[in-house]
Amino acid sequence: MIISPPPQATTLGTEEERVAAIVRSGPSGAIVVAGIATAVVIALWFAFYLLVFLPRSA
Repeated sequence: MIISPPPQATTLGTEEERVAAIVRSGPSGAIVVAGIATAVVIALWFAFYLLVFLPRSA
């Protein structure tokens, strides 16, 4: 258990500074998840094309 005093209102800065800090660190995980999902979809499309579509067209 971590025992530390709660942050004081003066050390947190203004509300705009806090929101800016959250936005700066927030979306990186979502971008990584979206990139992985896109890569999976493209890989599945290529697999379908190479393994199903091309052999049937020959």
